[in-house]
Amino acid sequence: MTTDILQNNPLLHFTGLPKFEEVKAEHVSSAIEYLLSNARTTIETLVADTSAVTWDNFVAKIEDLEEKMGRAWSQVGHMNAVVNSPELREAYNDNLSKLTDFYADLGQDERLYAKFRTLRASKEFEALTTSQKKIVENELRDFRLGGAELPTDKKVRFKEIQEELSKLSSKFEENVLDNTNDYSLYVEDETTLKGIPEDVLQTAYEAAKADNLAANAGNPEQKHGWKFTLHFPSYLPVLQYAENRELRETLYRAYATRASEFGKPEWDNTPFISQILKLRLESAQLLGFANYAELSVATKMAQSASEVNEFLQDLAVKAKPFALKDKAELEEYAAKLGITDMQAWDVAYISEKLREEKYAFSDLEVKQYFPERKVLAGLFKVVETIFGVQVNESHASVWHEDASFYDIKDHAGKLIGQFYLDLYARNNKRGGAWMDEAITRRMINSQLTTPVAFLTCNFSAPVGGKPALFTHDEVLTMFHEFGHGLHHMLTQVDDYGVSGIKGVEWDAVELPSQFMENFCWEWDVLRHMTAHVDTGEQLSRSLFDKMVAAKNFQAGMQTMRQIEFSLFDIRLHSELDPYGSKTALDLIEEVRDEVAVVRPPKWNRFPNNFTHIFSGGYAAGYYSYKWAEVLSADAYSMFEEDGVLSRETGQRYWQEILAKGGSRSALESFTAFRGRAPSIDALLRHNGMNP
Repeated sequence: MTTDILQNNPLLHFTGLPKFEEVKAEHVSSAIEYLLSNARTTIETLVADTSAVTWDNFVAKIEDLEEKMGRAWSQVGHMNAVVNSPELREAYNDNLSKLTDFYADLGQDERLYAKFRTLRASKEFEALTTSQKKIVENELRDFRLGGAELPTDKKVRFKEIQEELSKLSSKFEENVLDNTNDYSLYVEDETTLKGIPEDVLQTAYEAAKADNLAANAGNPEQKHGWKFTLHFPSYLPVLQYAENRELRETLYRAYATRASEFGKPEWDNTPFISQILKLRLESAQLLGFANYAELSVATKMAQSASEVNEFLQDLAVKAKPFALKDKAELEEYAAKLGITDMQAWDVAYISEKLREEKYAFSDLEVKQYFPERKVLAGLFKVVETIFGVQVNESHASVWHEDASFYDIKDHAGKLIGQFYLDLYARNNKRGGAWMDEAITRRMINSQLTTPVAFLTCNFSAPVGGKPALFTHDEVLTMFHEFGHGLHHMLTQVDDYGVSGIKGVEWDAVELPSQFMENFCWEWDVLRHMTAHVDTGEQLSRSLFDKMVAAKNFQAGMQTMRQIEFSLFDIRLHSELDPYGSKTALDLIEEVRDEVAVVRPPKWNRFPNNFTHIFSGGYAAGYYSYKWAEVLSADAYSMFEEDGVLSRETGQRYWQEILAKGGSRSALESFTAFRGRAPSIDALLRHNGMNP
């Protein structure tokens, strides 16, 4: 590769923040090819070295090549998720296969595996730091799980499986995104829109108007009225507020059947589900596991799939009586509204009406008190108070005008972390909310790299000259993702492989995120992050008290819904025979027979758009949300005991959980903070489900 290409490729810039404004699809292949070539050369040099294996002459060099690869690819993956385009998607998929091939080879390299084993057995190992020892142990485990001990023919097959799974997972997510982006419903009759909030209608009107302008510019199809989509800021308010039942059903059906046989054939994920499950099972069995779930939990806190099943079953037994009570109350109220055959598309609407009557407030009313600026200031104030840090907006190259950038500094003004924020939903942006790593903390040549995070949400953008307004649920989401970000940014581990969230067991990684949500229910926190969009008035204590009273409204139903998803996932990967006659749809119906309280229609195709387990990292791990919620609720109970904004407790939480990253087990970190093993009692209390 020429020096010019190397110098001019922004993806190969490793001395500062990413240069997003310069990154183009054509930069991807040249950057990845350079990094792969350099990595392969480095590996050959390492395995040829006959000197005694040490951290500095071996592991640190492996970490260096992985860090550069990860930093470049995180930019590509992030842009593919938030500013997707045909060119970027093609470049992403082309190079995803190259990276999958490289990492499959790396995980099976017996020469590297032998050097790690040599290091582990040497006196040098005992002199390593705690985090360095953990990295070596993790590497040995990952080599075994990567197929390094397999015979040659099985290694070849294992690698083929990883490559195929990578392609299928990417295609699965693309189909959901494409179907979501493609759908639009134009409503011309204003009477059909009764009940939908004014800001949602204004956004829908402007969207239709924009399409109409495009039509006048050359597209012959005229669009009038109001445009609704399957993006959450458009979809959810219709389900929640629209009085027109037919409109609710139309949008629900479109959303619930995404990427299925009911839409475009090229977007149908049905065949991919079967293929993914077969390949996952085969990969697990090649490694000696009975099923994929057992392979998955090999790197988690849970010891077995049966332990996960038992955990979920136990929680279901505790939650179901509350869920059944919630449903009975909902059906009784539905009858008052004239709905005697309550359907899935009625639940959010009836629930909102019931909540308004029962607690004398609505989500829409509360939303007016949460303008974006105040929410962010309130979030930052919590973090600054309990951790003694400062959060300030800064400047950096970004991928879209909606994105912003911030610094986190310690009490002495030293930079310790940075993050990008991209809050609004838009076309060509993946749905949901997430945190990802842009740059990971690491000591390189006596210089400390500042950790940088991506924080992404899909909230409603500002409209009509007013600021973006968040529902309380969206405020919870914002705190949740920032909790993940803090886990990444406040680490004090200097070794790449276990810095921040790296190396943390997947079923514990939600602890810091779910922990942060608790602050959104504290008066001394919430009142400082509210200002009515029209009057500037702070949220009243009476309205807050109503919100707290309604906090556990339908908590039983919501818990059972999460258990439904979790049981489906773990049984899909432990009990379902993908070569048998039973399908994923059959299985989810069986799970619903057991735990569902509100039953979706038969034509609901939830598995077809369950991206968490088919294209995310949650395969046989969706239970992690509930598992980690036990940990987070119990951790927060210490703040409840000591004062929810206690600096002393905050410092202890930082030092024992956030700072340690993956350098020790999550259970060790939790016990060091809490002084005992975790208990489910706090979770049940927080959800109003005390025995």
